[in-house]
Amino acid sequence: MIDADITADTISETPLSLHQRILLDIEQNILTGRWQPGFKIASEQQLALQYGCSRMTVNKVVTQLARAGLIQRKRKVGSVVLPQKAQSAILEIYDIREEVKAKGEIYSHRILSRTVRPANSEEAERLDIPRKRAIADITCLHYAGAHPFCLEQRLINLEVVPDARGETFETLSPGPWLLDHVPWSAAEHRIAARGAGSAEADYLTIPIGSPVMVVERQTWRLDQSVTSVRLTYPGKSHTLTARFTPSQAG
Repeated sequence: MIDADITADTISETPLSLHQRILLDIEQNILTGRWQPGFKIASEQQLALQYGCSRMTVNKVVTQLARAGLIQRKRKVGSVVLPQKAQSAILEIYDIREEVKAKGEIYSHRILSRTVRPANSEEAERLDIPRKRAIADITCLHYAGAHPFCLEQRLINLEVVPDARGETFETLSPGPWLLDHVPWSAAEHRIAARGAGSAEADYLTIPIGSPVMVVERQTWRLDQSVTSVRLTYPGKSHTLTARFTPSQAG
């Protein structure tokens, strides 16, 4: 088994801009359901006074939210929250900890590596961000009892999730930590079955070439990529679950 190696951060911390702070505050209220469809948002003038900024800054935020389909700007009325489009088929984003507990096993996790560094070309393309933007690169091994259950390899866009820069993820693994800290508005899954490579086999303590299921997931907040993660499960340990609306039934 490869030893854990947590590398110190080498990139200076970048605080949230006022634009990002206003955007995040409004977005969280909408995506968490605190502001229901039809809720009237404070006027641009009121928001500018609340945040101590120019009306132009607020206008840019409101325009971005409207383009993302979270609000509608109505003449003589103001901005109101829109109903969010339901997906006809949803692949659940599960907490791995709960998956393990549902099997009657004791859950634990171990951070194998955590680095903060500039994204390389492949990672920038994967996250749809500029090359050399700061990212957190985390490798985590999840256990069911004494046995490896899932290998997690995750990239986090630190411009969208600046709090992840100093988080060790020792207490709470990256998945549930992100769900607690960042509302997401869209997700994409890709699932593949293949044979385990040498590094995966080493981490999961299975023979090289053993069947594994790989779930690749990317989430977005509005039009910004939040995280890209690759979850590798031994073929016999994971069940894929999807939820469908009645309109999908044959």
